[in-house]
Amino acid sequence: MEQRLTLVSLGVADLKAARRFYGEGLGWKQSSASQGDFVLFVLRGGLGLALYPRHLLAEEAGLADPGGFGGVTLAHNVESAAAVDQVLQAAVEAGATLTAPASEKQWGYTGYFTDPDGHPWEVAYVPSLPLSGGMLDT
Repeated sequence: MEQRLTLVSLGVADLKAARRFYGEGLGWKQSSASQGDFVLFVLRGGLGLALYPRHLLAEEAGLADPGGFGGVTLAHNVESAAAVDQVLQAAVEAGATLTAPASEKQWGYTGYFTDPDGHPWEVAYVPSLPLSGGMLDT
């Protein structure tokens, strides 16, 4: 298996609300490949973020759906500590819940929010992890 991740699918309780949060709330552009119960956003670098009804995603994967935190967070890295604060505020204004206010860490500056379905997002500024020309480009 090649060392590659192409798509992250989020199981959502209310597809319309999730589409509105990511599309209208965060200002992301929906891909023309979206259809029916499948909503796709193509992110910078070519990674896809899909929204799919949670019960259908669990069924398709052959899994029981216990709900709750699954031990995975999604990360959105930005170019400054000020940008962390701006993104967290915009997410909250769009309907997210701030779960960990931004704070200084040994490695940078980070905070967390959850989307309307409880998926946790980290917003981080990590000076040693440039957005281009570093680990994210390998």
